[in-house]
Parts: sequence; structure tokens; C-alpha cells
Amino acid sequence: MAKLSLSSNKKTLLINTVMLYIMQFSTTLLGLIVIPMQTNVLGKDYYGTYIEASVAIVLYFRMVIDFGFLQSATEKISRKREDKGEISNILTSVVISKLFLIAASFGVMLLLINLIPAWESKATMLILYFFAEACASMTPDFLYRGLEKMSAITYRTVAIRVVFTLAIFFFFKDTADAWMVPGFTLIGNAVAMLVAYIHVKVKLGIGFVTPKLKQVVSEFTQSIQFFFSRFATTAYTSLNIILLDIITKGGPATSFYGSSNRLITAGRNALMPISDSMYPYMAKHKDFKLVKKMLLLFEPIIFVGCVVIYIIAIPFCKWFFGPEFGEAGHVLRAMLPLAIITLPNYILGFPTMTAMGKTKHANYSTIIGSVFHICLLGVLWLTGNMTEGKALLSLAWSVSATETVILGYRLIIIYKFRHLMRGGESPQP
Repeated sequence: MAKLSLSSNKKTLLINTVMLYIMQFSTTLLGLIVIPMQTNVLGKDYYGTYIEASVAIVLYFRMVIDFGFLQSATEKISRKREDKGEISNILTSVVISKLFLIAASFGVMLLLINLIPAWESKATMLILYFFAEACASMTPDFLYRGLEKMSAITYRTVAIRVVFTLAIFFFFKDTADAWMVPGFTLIGNAVAMLVAYIHVKVKLGIGFVTPKLKQVVSEFTQSIQFFFSRFATTAYTSLNIILLDIITKGGPATSFYGSSNRLITAGRNALMPISDSMYPYMAKHKDFKLVKKMLLLFEPIIFVGCVVIYIIAIPFCKWFFGPEFGEAGHVLRAMLPLAIITLPNYILGFPTMTAMGKTKHANYSTIIGSVFHICLLGVLWLTGNMTEGKALLSLAWSVSATETVILGYRLIIIYKFRHLMRGGESPQP
């Protein structure tokens, strides 16, 4: 019986990983398909100022809306997966919390648009991107991940996103149509969100219940530690683009940094499903041998891929983004260390540390990384490396340095408490 149970668990993990890959890869692929069209139509000046800067700004608000529920609620549902009543309570509490955060965040955004001239000039883009991200955040991914039933939502969501991505190709022709990118994304995300909630109610038998203030507050407070961790990460990744936009006054450097960052982000997103699918599995089974196997399997492939990209970076950027984007290749090279350490950072973060009972250190690591990054930016500014001519590469290297600090902290904690990994025996098939 034990063997049968483990086989079922392993199969569920594999299916969930594949579904997360399809979901994540489709989003990444569709985004990459659209970017060359944007860079070629909008050019190196307009693209950076109106697209990349808007996306970077809205990511701050997205982190506030997510508020760490993807971690806290996923873990809770994973433990309560047989109790539909409790899952309905969790779902209701999370949705109410997110609606409150959306309202508060939008109010703050409107205030800042009126106070900051640079934001006022792209107000339409900011608002469209805001609600596109709000709808994406409201999709109950945490529920499907906790139940390890990602296949139930994956195909529908991917099909909807494909339709609205095709709409961008049909209608986006010049700079006046730039609003269509976040506009069609908003519609696609809204439809995907509604389809998900209908499926949750009709097929899974999980719906909204009368909210209990105590549980809403409880879900909110338990997510705070995860929020600070996720927000800390966004604080330094998006801050670089916003700073660059200010330093260069909307010059092409923002486009070069933003386009290269999109490629690195696409690579990181391709690795995220491994960590996301392992998270509920590790929380339940504490299979530490799996961590070692995944790193030994994927890291050599990632390293070789990064070496190839380093060699062809400049011609690749010219081909992919357009002839004006050759300088983006230098930025891409500076960011490649980030790609190499991404998988260890992901897997040794929440999946491993939650299984060890040290979740707080996964959060602490990103907060420490954020503080390090801000201090590093201060040093760069004091040493004259944040000028218009030097800021581009300085900021690119700074992200790789920060992620290395985060990984270093996690390795130290894992080594210090390595006895906890021996305590959680890997299940035998």
C-alpha cells in the first residue's frame, strides 16, 4: 500500500509540474512573441518609457495585491485539501483581502499619477496594466496549486491568452496603438479569471461563503511574512528600471535594460514551475533527495545554455528586438549570472526551507537581499557609477550581485540546520 501511495504522489507531482510548465511557458512565450513587435513598432525611446517603465511600476502594486497568498494559502489548502468547507473559507477570505488591496492600491496609484508628471504622461498605460495585473492576481491559482489540480485550469487559461495575444497582432500597428497591449491583456486575464471561478464552483464544489472577519484577518496576517519577501524581490528588480528611466530621462537605456530583463525573466519563469510544483509536495512529504536530483539534472543544462547566450548576446538582441537593440546584448551578458543561480535560489527557498520548518529564513533572505541592493545602489551613486553613461551596466550587474547574496544566505541556513534534512526521511518508492 505504501508503494502505491507514493507512486500516486509522484505521479501527481509530475502532472502538476507539467501543467505549471504549460501555464508558465505559455505566458512567457506569448509575451516574448509580442515583445519584438513592440520594440520594432515603438522604437528604443518610446518602448522603454511607456512599456517597460509602466510594467515596472505596476509590478509594485501587483506584489501588494498578491500579498503572499500564493505561498500561505497554497500551503493551507494543501493541508486541508479533503475539507471543502475549510477550503471555501480560505478562498473567501483571500478574495476579500485581495479586493481590499486592489481598491487601496488603485487609490494610491491615482494619487501618484497626479503628483508625478512622468507618471501622468502614461496614465492610460498604467491604469490598463494595473487592472490587467489585478485580474491575473485574482485568479485562484493558490487553490489549484494547493489541491495539485493545475490541469483543471491550465488548458482553458492558455487558450484564452492565445486568443487575446492574436488580437494584439491583428490590431497593433503604430505608437498610437500601444494601449492595446495592456488592453487586450486585461480582457484576456479577466475572462480567464471568470472561467476559473466558474470551474471552481461547478466542478470542484468550492464556492464563496459568508465571510468571517476573524478568518479574513487571520489569512491576511499569516501572509505578511510572505508579502515582505515577495515585495523585497520586486523592490530591487523593478526599482532598477524606474531609476534608469529617471536617470536617463526616458532615454533608450531603459529599453535596453528592459528588453534584456525580459529575456532573463523569461528564462527564470521557465524554471519557476519546478519550484512551484515542489512547494506543496515538499511541505507534505519532505523529500529532500528530490532537491538534489533536480539541481543535478537541470543546472548543467542551464550553465551550458548561458555560455552559448553570452557568446551570441549582441547579434541575438539585434535579431530579436531589432537593429537598434545591439547594446542590449551587453546588459544581457551582465545579467546571465542571475539565470545560473535562479534554480538553486528557487528550490532552496520555500520548497526546501518550508520542509525544514524554516520558512521565515526564505523570507529573511529576500529582505536581506533587498537591503543589500539598496546599499549597493548607494555605493554606486557615491562612486559615480550611476551617471547616464554608466548606470545601465551598473544596474544590470547589481541584480546578479543581489541574487548571489540571497543564495549565499540560504545555503548558510541550510548548512546550519542540515540535521533537519536527515530527520525528514525521503519516502521510498
